[in-house]
Amino acid sequence: MTIDRLRGALLAGTNSGPAWYGDGHMSGDLPDPSRLLMPAAVLIAISDEAEPQLLLTRRPTTMTRHPGQIAFPGGRVDPGDDGPISAALREAEEEVALDRGLVEVLGTLDSYETGTGFSILPVVAAVPPGLVLCPHEREVAEVFHVPFAHVMDPANHEVRSGEWQGRERKFYVIRHGQREIWGATAGILVNLSRRLA
Repeated sequence: MTIDRLRGALLAGTNSGPAWYGDGHMSGDLPDPSRLLMPAAVLIAISDEAEPQLLLTRRPTTMTRHPGQIAFPGGRVDPGDDGPISAALREAEEEVALDRGLVEVLGTLDSYETGTGFSILPVVAAVPPGLVLCPHEREVAEVFHVPFAHVMDPANHEVRSGEWQGRERKFYVIRHGQREIWGATAGILVNLSRRLA
């Protein structure tokens, strides 16, 4: 039922309510149309089962960008990709060995701008339950799942603030057990939750 609901919500179009463009919106920033952004894509892979699970990864602490952060499989759109959906599927294959032939793309969310200069297209997809995945040792420290219902529940969307580049910034955090999902990953999940609402 969740997969059908997701498909319907994604077909319904853009989000209702205020502009929801990325990291800076809660801090009062407005989109800058002259800003050059690097195109990227992530795969929001949800298992098609009675209690759907969301696939997430944890980045190695040795990485220069976002070390140790929880993330979706994904990355930059390369020149050889046939668009951002192709990029999201390619990155998931490279990072966790998720066979694109097992992925049913349900749709996309609005692009999400990050303070670090990326325009991320979130690609929402259904995958079979019980997949055996293999993390790429240089890019992924851990592959794990969290209940999709938990990350979609607005009661679990905590707003925090911190200083970044000399300014106070607000951001979302979604806790599950000892893990904290934050940054663009949490923002994209909140965006998807609002679409489903």
